[in-house]
Amino acid sequence: MTKDTDVMIIGAGIGGLVLALSLHQIGRSCRVFESVAELKPLGAGINLLPHAVRELDELGLVPALDAVAIRTQDASYFNHHGQFIYREVAGQAAGYAWPQFSIHRGDLQMLLLKAVRERLGEDSVVTGHRFVSVEQDSGGVVANFVDTKGEPLPAVRASVMIGCDGVNSTVRKQFYPHEGDPVYSGLTIWRGVTPFKPFLSGADTIRAGWMPVGKLMVYPIRDKIDAQGNQLVNWVATLERPKPSTYDWNGQAKLEDFFEPYSKWQFDWLDVPQLLRQTKPYLVYPMVDRDPVPTWTFGKVTLLGDAAHPMYPRGSNGAGQSILDARYLAGCFKRSGTTEDALQEYDKVRVAATGKVVLMNRANPPDTVLRVVYERTQGKRFKNIDDVISKSELQAILDRYKAVAGFEVEKLAKRPSFV
Repeated sequence: MTKDTDVMIIGAGIGGLVLALSLHQIGRSCRVFESVAELKPLGAGINLLPHAVRELDELGLVPALDAVAIRTQDASYFNHHGQFIYREVAGQAAGYAWPQFSIHRGDLQMLLLKAVRERLGEDSVVTGHRFVSVEQDSGGVVANFVDTKGEPLPAVRASVMIGCDGVNSTVRKQFYPHEGDPVYSGLTIWRGVTPFKPFLSGADTIRAGWMPVGKLMVYPIRDKIDAQGNQLVNWVATLERPKPSTYDWNGQAKLEDFFEPYSKWQFDWLDVPQLLRQTKPYLVYPMVDRDPVPTWTFGKVTLLGDAAHPMYPRGSNGAGQSILDARYLAGCFKRSGTTEDALQEYDKVRVAATGKVVLMNRANPPDTVLRVVYERTQGKRFKNIDDVISKSELQAILDRYKAVAGFEVEKLAKRPSFV
């Protein structure tokens, strides 16, 4: 069997598409294989922090991001009474050389898909190919696929294969067959997007509340979407719930499943009940991750993104770390060719880096600010936030997360390009 491509990418999500663009940038051939018959703009909002935007900027994608996203100006923290706790500026206002973006995940995926097809060709992304298994020999890898009906498709050969097929990765399962389900946090997340009038700065990422009363994250992801000046606003509601019997990543819910704890959250800067009531559909899924593993790389096959390091969505870092994976791996290929040595270099650096973020997202993500205030006030109103926690302590919590996740202002500016 002749080699079909140099690098075979399994999964056309954010990580897989950024890897394809990065490989094209360094002159390496690749093809992306996706299980669904048609890629559609699914999901809800995500934040792209400056370390991820730096990588997309090196691919020339910032103008495209500006066309569909919002440049995040600040990140604000409130308790469940709507009382202000802390605000820090974001992106270039915070001294970064790159902006921070709030964007619909589907918009980002479609933006990346369009760029891949324009730069690499229409046949660079192959849909309707569900990965089944991979075999290796001295010449590379051979991947087996079935179509959407489960019928076998011709096998594909490449020098190396990268599994970018998400939290339920079939590629990962081949190498960790006894791993079991992802680890449930005890928390369930409901999400939605809806047209809504701008609030606060009009480009603010809000985190409010804490367990057991409920936590809410709200931010706009598209600007001026209608004649009334509304934005498309993304919200994420989190509550303590028993472990679900099944994990449905695209599950839909009813308002009454989660509304009651938020029914009185009417603040002078945001009417939360109205925001939740007017949303459709409601998406629900459990907050899960996986324990970090010692390696993602097995010969000529490795993992990337959620297939490698699924993490709690508590630090706006899941998509960002996938983008960093893709860019760092492309740099390894640039230095060492599409070889096992390149995969081992990638594995050594990125397994350690992302493992720290997974554990930090469990223990002390940015919303630790909310936990500390809730515990010290026992969930009651405070008279003066400075009597509860100092600004320096609040900033220190946020700075620790930046250090672990890799987006401290000065270090990011000085770090050499991955590619």
